[in-house]
Amino acid sequence: MPAYVIFDVEITDPQRYQEFMTSVKPALEAAGAKYLARGGPHKVHEGDWTPRRIVLLEFPSVAAWEAFYNGATYQGLKAIRDSCSSARLVSVEGLS
Repeated sequence: MPAYVIFDVEITDPQRYQEFMTSVKPALEAAGAKYLARGGPHKVHEGDWTPRRIVLLEFPSVAAWEAFYNGATYQGLKAIRDSCSSARLVSVEGLS
């Protein structure tokens, strides 16, 4: 079953964040992930959530997502991401 990962990101250094994006895109592709949404307009319809920049990714499975997230490549890139942004993220298993 696919896994969906939702990031809520606040970018504090756009130039450094672009460096992160340049490197993370090919790493995501190699992991079989694809972007479903990235930073487009959004609207809260209920509740008090105030998202900043929404990124929605699809991975082939939860195992693929966790291997990517915990792997050396992403953990190195995450250090760059953490230096220029703050994020909340959640993963959810999709339906088959």
